[in-house]
Parts: sequence; structure tokens; C-alpha cells
Amino acid sequence: QTGGIADFSEYDQGYRGGKIKVRAKIEIVDKKSLVIKEIPYGTTTSSLMDSIVKASEKGKIKVKQVVDNTAKDVEIMIYLQPGISPEIAIDALYAFTDCEVSISPNACVIVADKPQFMKVNEILKYNTDQTVKLLKKELEIRKGELMEKILFSSLEKIFIENRIYRQIEECETFEEVISTTDKGLKPYKKQFYREITRDDILRLLEIRIKRISKYDSFKANEMLRDLEKELKEVLHNLKHLTDYAISYYQNLLDKFGKGRERKTEIRSFQSVTATEVIANNQKLYVNREDGFIGWGLKKDTFICDCSELDDVIVIRRDGKALVSRISEKVFMGKDILHVGIWKKGDERMVYNMIYSDGKSGKSFAKRFAMPAIIRDKEYNLDQGNPNSRVQYLSANPNGEAEVVEVKLSQSSTARKKVFDFDFSELEIKGRGARGNTITKYPVRKVDFKEAKGTTLSGLDLWFDEASGRLNKDKRGKHVGKFDGDDQILAITKSGNYKITSYDLNNRYEPEKTILVEKFNPKKVISAVYIDGESKQYYVKRFQIETTTNDKEFGFISEGIGSRLEYVTTSDTAEVEVELVKGKGKDKETEVVNLEDIIDVKGWKALGNRLSQHKVVKVKPVEDPEDSGLEEGDDENELVESPSPKGKTTGSKDAESSKKKSETDREEASQPSLFGETKRAESPKSSPKKPPLVPKKQAVAQASLFGEKESVNSSKPESKAFTVGDSIELDL
Repeated sequence: QTGGIADFSEYDQGYRGGKIKVRAKIEIVDKKSLVIKEIPYGTTTSSLMDSIVKASEKGKIKVKQVVDNTAKDVEIMIYLQPGISPEIAIDALYAFTDCEVSISPNACVIVADKPQFMKVNEILKYNTDQTVKLLKKELEIRKGELMEKILFSSLEKIFIENRIYRQIEECETFEEVISTTDKGLKPYKKQFYREITRDDILRLLEIRIKRISKYDSFKANEMLRDLEKELKEVLHNLKHLTDYAISYYQNLLDKFGKGRERKTEIRSFQSVTATEVIANNQKLYVNREDGFIGWGLKKDTFICDCSELDDVIVIRRDGKALVSRISEKVFMGKDILHVGIWKKGDERMVYNMIYSDGKSGKSFAKRFAMPAIIRDKEYNLDQGNPNSRVQYLSANPNGEAEVVEVKLSQSSTARKKVFDFDFSELEIKGRGARGNTITKYPVRKVDFKEAKGTTLSGLDLWFDEASGRLNKDKRGKHVGKFDGDDQILAITKSGNYKITSYDLNNRYEPEKTILVEKFNPKKVISAVYIDGESKQYYVKRFQIETTTNDKEFGFISEGIGSRLEYVTTSDTAEVEVELVKGKGKDKETEVVNLEDIIDVKGWKALGNRLSQHKVVKVKPVEDPEDSGLEEGDDENELVESPSPKGKTTGSKDAESSKKKSETDREEASQPSLFGETKRAESPKSSPKKPPLVPKKQAVAQASLFGEKESVNSSKPESKAFTVGDSIELDL
């Protein structure tokens, strides 16, 4: 076994069409190097290195050097070229090399002399049923053997102890010997499970005189007891055949499983999109006048770095948009206004456009996105009329808006020939929308005047703990809304923190990361850690003061064995501590508020000891379940009713008063009254209905528990009380 990581989400129990994705285990050494510690099943270190070198030669991943340091354990060092992100390099290795391989089981077996595709579960069930049948046959065979052994041992014992062999001394023929022996065994035949045959008697007569003379009755009885004990066990296994089969498999596992444990870690991970992680191995150029784009036009205008898998979008002066796969030289149409890399599903790329309609002569403004297209198909961004012309166009990666200055033709009859237009007043619509009319007069020129912020709401992100990635698909824990310069705070179990951007390509090692959330520099981080040297628990509270991105900073002691036990950015940081006080061995549990132990200090401070006593265990305080009421509230949240001592009545008070009732009438009336109270206690069951207990009744009920209240009980017992009636009882 070679180890690595395996994703069985598409396994489909090994059925035809299912597959397993197996990855190498890659770790980040520093910003310039990676190390492969485990390789996927079916690969070798040499084949893996060859695939990395080929991907580097094709420009799909920028690697400076690959070194194989494998000895007892696998160790392949990968040194990256300057400026390459280690996280993106890991994804590129998975996308373009044998660091990720796909295995298709396609389990085909012979059933009833015919090949058949079956799921692994079905194969296991079939084989298990066959094994159970074989085990049953083995037990039945063993049962027969034991019963025969017990029968012959019993015959032998009777033959020798009762001296039947003496009776055959005077017999003259062999048939007479057999008949005499059979007659001697006749009184004992009923205790055997089958009839005594001639062969049994012949076997008895073959016993040598030497063995008869040395016969030990005690040993014979011991042997019979052992045989009967084993037979009893066999019968029990036959009766409990399933349990016996389970123990059989468990014995196989104990006997042959040692040293053959699974090394591959089972984990769910996201598929890597090649276009997102491929290195920019080409440069995009454009000839706007002639209408050509590609990486071969090195004498023309440089646009940006790109890869050979990218799609390029072009918007022309005539209001047409076209998306095509990049190549060395592609004709996209003359008079190009905008050219850039198009990303599928990118709804935050917003285009702001002003165009003049060729039919009506009016000018329109629109904002639109193009998240989905058909490659090499022309789209009309205007109304499709001849002689339409785009006056202004801007591409905004995060939905930004701007203010432009519109200048009308001097020959127009408009009183105001220059005015401002704000794109933030427009809604973002589809590419086919006509847009809003801004003027009916001919436009001479549109100039950029002032930039404004984004008009899009923040980007909601979630953190998937299984894959260690941020996503927009609502997988995992919600991190927050991100916009502009927002950042991510990641804290590892080794006591390091790192501030990163919210790029979806960022990767946070799931087994090493303990906290991922939106970074707020004003928040206080509360942490509990074990110091490796003193083996003591320490508490520290600090604010992040560093501003360097993508760099890890250690905030706990650097001794061997130091590790982070608990960390939070909550305003109320509490932990449950298990202590051993004094010399006794009894453990005590206390809830500790970390604010009471230490004030906020610098991130490099050592911190204070968690407790002067021996700390056995630390765990976070679990949040109480949501009961529908605020903390400290009871059923009187519906109706406020003052009592003589300022206490509120509750279900516990009702039970105690019920126990203290002295008359049968009180015992009969109180449950009905408190039944109404209990219905009012749970507003969660019917949140839209009005409270069942009116205020008048609640006041009357509260007076039942007053110590100074004395009420004359003169009402007839037969009266039926309804909701809203006052009840007067003499307590």
C-alpha cells in the first residue's frame, strides 16, 4: 500500500461507471517548496516525478526542480519558481500530474456461468452467504465426528469395564463371538443415538489385550467429558450460526490483519478545475483595428498573462460580443473595444455600456453580466439595428459603477449639451436588455469622470472542513459576507495564525486548521494552550497586530510538544476545566471565564497559567439549546404578574402548591388551572396564536402563592371553572 488520500463519493459501491479519486499527500514546506510524503495507489516515485516534469515542460505548472529523497519513507521535494502560490501549485499538481489518479473498479464476476457486473456490497453478501453455508457444513461434519467418537468411547468403556471380553473366551466360532458381544451390549443400547452395528462390534474386538490391561477409567472419563464439551460448543455454534460466522471473520482479521492496515486516508475533496489552476504560460495580445487576438501577436498590444486553456471575450464597437478559446491567432472582428479573459459562471463581472441605437437615434445605458455563453457565437448587446454604435464601455470585476460625462453633438437642439450620468442608478440585467434612455439627441463623446464602489452585495462564503476550501455552494460552515479588502483569519492546531485573501483557490489543511473565519482586527482572540516544556496549561488574549498576508505567525511557546487546545474570537470565552486539587485523585469540573484570568496583551506574550492545580482536560462550554425563551425567562414572558415577594409563578411552584393542597376540592380544581398555565408556558408550539392565559387570570393565579393572602372559599364545588374566572381558595 502506498497511502495517500482517497475520495469515494463517486464510488457507487464499485458498480460499472463508478470511480475512486486517489491523491498524493502534499505538504507545504515554505513559500518556495512542497514535499510529497505519500503517493497514490498504482503509481511509483519515478512515474510521479516524470508526470511532474512533463507538466512543467508544457508550462502547465511552473516548477524549478524536483528532487527524490525517498529512502525508507517517500519524500519528493518540489521547488517552485518565484512568485508561484504554493496552494495553487498543489491544485495544479492534482490537475495535471499523477498526484491525482482515477480508479474505476468495474467489478465483473461469474455468476451461474455468466459474466455479470455487480456492486461490491452484492458480491460481499453473496460470498458471505456462501461462507456461512460452508461453515454450517463444517460444523455438521464435526458434529458427526464427535458423536461417533463419543459413541465408540462409550462402547469401549462398557466393553472393558463390564468385562464383556471375558464372555467370549469359551466361544468356538467367530459368529458366536459377535453374538455374545452383542448380547453383552444389549442393556446399554438405548443410551446411544443410533443402533450398534456389526462394524462397531468388529472394531471392539480389534482392541488389543495390552490396551485392555492398561485401560485407565479416569482418563477415559476425562476424554469423554472433553468430547461432550466440544460437541456442546458445536451445537451452540450451529444454533447461533451468524455469531459464529462473525467470530470466524474476526479471527481472520486478528490473525492476518496485523501489518496490513489501510494506509490510504478516506476523505472527501473537491475536484480541481484545470482552467483555474493552470499556470499562465502564455501572453494575450490584441490588434484592435484588424480584429485579431492571440499569443502570437507579439508586436501588437499586450493585454494580460493567460494560459492555453482560457476563453477570451471580445466586445466590438458595433455592439457585438464574442467568446472564443485562445490560440496563437484568432480573428474576432474589427474595431475591438474590450478584450479580456472570460470565466464561466462569474456573475460579479459587470459591464457598463452606453450605446446609440441606429434606428431611433436615441442613446441607452445598461449594466449587464455574461455568466454563460455559447463559444464562438455572436451576441447583440444593443437592439441589433444596423449602424448602432457603442459610445462607452467598462468591465468591472466586482460590479463597480462610475460617473461618466456625456457630451452631445454641437448641432443638437438640446439646451444642456454636457451632463453627468451615474451608472450606480441602474440595475444589473441580462445582456439582451435594451437599457435606460439617457438622451434622444446625438452623442458626440462619453468620458469617464469619477469612480464609485461596487453595487453588488457582499459575497457569501462557506468553509468546507472536509476539503479545506472556501466555496459559494453553501457547503460547510458559513464564514460571512466578503467585499473589497476583506480577509480571512486561519488558526492552526500548532498555534499559528495566518491572514489571507478570500480567494476560492486558497486551501487550508483540514487536519491542521482549527479555526477559519472572517478577519476582524478589533476582535480579541482567546486561546488555551499547553506549554511543551512545563506541560502546563496557559491562557492568553490578544489582538492581531501584523498586517502581512499569507505568512504564519506563531503565538504560543515554541517548545517541543506545545499545542493549541482551544481558541475563539467570541466575546464571552468560557471553558470547562477538569482539575485535580491537592494530593487526592478525585477530579473536579469548573467553568472558567478566560477574561477573569488575563487581560488583553500582545500576541507575543506568554500568557497566564490556567489554574494553580493540575489540569487534566479542557473543553469548550457547550451552548445551551434554544428553548424559545431568553435566558432567565419562564412562562411569564407572555404575561407579567407580580407576586407578593417579587417572584414569578412557574410550573415548579404549581407542583409544590399542588402537593400542599388540603382539600379534595382544591386538588380537583388546581390541575385544571395549572393545565392552562402549562399551555401558556410554551409559546413555541403555537407562535401565531394569542396567549391562552389572560392578564386578569394570571394575576389571580399569582395570588394563590401569596403568604399573606386570605380568601374566603364560599363557592359551590359543582361550579365549572372557565378561562378568565377567578378562583378563591383558602390555603
